[in-house]
Amino acid sequence: MALRTVRQTVTGKQAVDGAGVKLVRVLGPDTVKDFDPFLMLDAFDSLDPRDYTRGFPMHPHRGIETVTYLVSGSIEHQDSLGNKGVIRDGDCQWMTAGSGILHQEMPKASPRMLGLQLWVNLPKAQKMTEPAYRDLTSPMLPVVEEEDIRVRVLAGTYQGKTGPARPDYVPATFLDVELAPAASRTFEFDPDHTLFAYILQGGCAFAPGTPPLPARQAILFSPGDKLFCRGGVEGCRMVLVSGPPLKEPIAWGGPIVMNTREELEQARMELQNKTFIKK
Repeated sequence: MALRTVRQTVTGKQAVDGAGVKLVRVLGPDTVKDFDPFLMLDAFDSLDPRDYTRGFPMHPHRGIETVTYLVSGSIEHQDSLGNKGVIRDGDCQWMTAGSGILHQEMPKASPRMLGLQLWVNLPKAQKMTEPAYRDLTSPMLPVVEEEDIRVRVLAGTYQGKTGPARPDYVPATFLDVELAPAASRTFEFDPDHTLFAYILQGGCAFAPGTPPLPARQAILFSPGDKLFCRGGVEGCRMVLVSGPPLKEPIAWGGPIVMNTREELEQARMELQNKTFIKK
């Protein structure tokens, strides 16, 4: 097959969520169809702790997986199942909400808070699966490093290195890629998977002879089995994320994503009746 080309670019919008956290909402309900199985992408980059330390107090999730990846910063988390911990620079928390979980995420003051949270949809057959956590610390992540490129593998495989996430329900690939200025590489991905990039820092060109696209954009690519990337004048730090589209109906209500409105209403009733948590 041919090289993938840029199909769509999405620039995020400033938003406030949780108890007053300032962030950029890049993907959301308007992009679901094109970015399937990826539902939402929130990005954050701040030097001011007042932007984020109010955090995200206890709230429910059902029917999705959340992937929180920190380039720099510190976030404390705990949930209704008794799990608690902290993710720091280079760490990731991959949470399967499944049948239902209550959790909170409380960012702590840091010199810089830089990272993202991605929501991955769960297939209809696994919407009510048992909740689970994968806390992926930086030392757990395989690194492929050459003179002008560094790739950290969170999920999927790159040059024989397989990430520790091992998603059970949507076989996603998640790479953190750093390219030196003008450095170029061609990546291979499953041609049937949705593939997008989110540029955290710098800029990247995705076709020979084209100018680099700037940071803070999500770039969706056309079908193909290869992706060309070239770092801009400042280099590039980005994530490359791919996964098979589910092509299923979506009923989205806040932090809960199901297939029908009836399932959403059932979840709301269970929250009111305190029967939301199944374990």
